[in-house]
Amino acid sequence: MATSKVKYIGSLRTTATHLKSGETIVTDAPVDNNGKGEAFSPSDLVATSLANCMITIMGMAANTHKIDLGEVEAEVTKVMATEPRRVSEIYVNFDFPNKLAYTDKEKKILENAAMTCPVFYSLHPDIKKEVQFNW
Repeated sequence: MATSKVKYIGSLRTTATHLKSGETIVTDAPVDNNGKGEAFSPSDLVATSLANCMITIMGMAANTHKIDLGEVEAEVTKVMATEPRRVSEIYVNFDFPNKLAYTDKEKKILENAAMTCPVFYSLHPDIKKEVQFNW
């Protein structure tokens, strides 16, 4: 069964619909590539998907190990290269809630979960991935 349906709607913009839920994402080409930059670019989604996946897998590990994950946040920075134009670096900076105190064991569990998420393994090994955990 298909996962999504993507439709070009003009002006370098697409919509992607998740077929099971009906949820929709809009993408735009970035301004530096002749687009409007009014939404995520496809390459933004690649970089952002890494952080989404890492947090999801940390959430699963937190549930399994009875760890209060809180409202962890991640800031993502994507770096593009040219010839060919591609994502060359992704920086993910995690901020954990200050009110929560994690043991060294809990930190190790969560960090390991993040670094073994499927998107991390799916990205080409030439893409530099730098991850910072701010406890």
